[in-house]
Amino acid sequence: MPLKTHLDDEPTLNLTAMLDVMFLLIIFFMLGTKFVEDEERNIRLKVPSVVDSRGTLIKAPARKVVNVDRKGNVTLGRDQGQESLSLEDLTARLAVAQKEYPDLGVLVRGDAENRLQRIAEVLNACKQAGIKDLNLRVRTVSTQE
Repeated sequence: MPLKTHLDDEPTLNLTAMLDVMFLLIIFFMLGTKFVEDEERNIRLKVPSVVDSRGTLIKAPARKVVNVDRKGNVTLGRDQGQESLSLEDLTARLAVAQKEYPDLGVLVRGDAENRLQRIAEVLNACKQAGIKDLNLRVRTVSTQE
């Protein structure tokens, strides 16, 4: 019965090929990237700078949500616990918001049991406030055959 007289080498992982591939990928992406040069740099033009008195640009606000409940009460916002607004108040609030951000969008959500006339009045109030991005929320249901 033969006995082992020497120790076997422990298996090792050869990383040389993987490192070579990684370096080639780095070189490829570095050379493949196009560094954009400003037109001002090409003609040696120093562009003047100004101070923005309004501060930094702010992110566009989320759409305003106008709710019309079953009784015809109008609320502004996503919360249900808000007080009812008249159409004049709604128009005034939306006009103020629209002046701050001209591309303001409004989403009108009406109860399915509500009269169409009341929702049409709310849409007209939004139009009078100068809102151009006006959407009406509906729920789609799938029909089963």
